[in-house]
Amino acid sequence: MTAPIQPALDGSVPAPVLDYHTWVDTVRPYYVAVCRTGRRWTCYEIADEHQLPEPPNPRADWGNFTQSLARDGVAEHCGFDRSSRPTGEKSAVAVWRGTRAAQAGRVA
Repeated sequence: MTAPIQPALDGSVPAPVLDYHTWVDTVRPYYVAVCRTGRRWTCYEIADEHQLPEPPNPRADWGNFTQSLARDGVAEHCGFDRSSRPTGEKSAVAVWRGTRAAQAGRVA
């Protein structure tokens, strides 16, 4: 569910901000689909490929989301990547892949 949007003083209407649960419902099918392939991925790669929206609280919600995929048996952490981020930070980014159950279509 989204909150009502009030136009700015110049008349423009900002993009609606999704709540966490609506955002998860929007992006989860893309991550489940990539988990079924067995491909290794980072959150940024999938979001960029599919032009997915940012979560309401990016600093916390990406981690919460990937952990929910792991708890549900859909994804598993398989390492770190220092080169996939578009920023100059070169900080370690978690790399994920689908579990064998996800690849077999037993979990979603």
